[in-house]
Amino acid sequence: LFFASSNDLVGQFNYATDPDKVVIDLSAAHIWDASSVAALDAIETKYAQRGKAVDIIGLNDSSADLHGKLSGELRSH
Repeated sequence: LFFASSNDLVGQFNYATDPDKVVIDLSAAHIWDASSVAALDAIETKYAQRGKAVDIIGLNDSSADLHGKLSGELRSH
């Protein structure tokens, strides 16, 4: 995931009709930049606003480190 794909990612979910527990498996992906972390934060926020939980799994070590450092610190547009 990088800046060019991160905004599109936010629009790929059906927040209203998805189940109460959503698992996003990123085991085949890599987070390259802060905009990707902001997109994941936006997804989590959109689900939380509907009382739903998100579990992001499968992050490789460097992606998990970047996500851990920046999650909650950025605002997506």
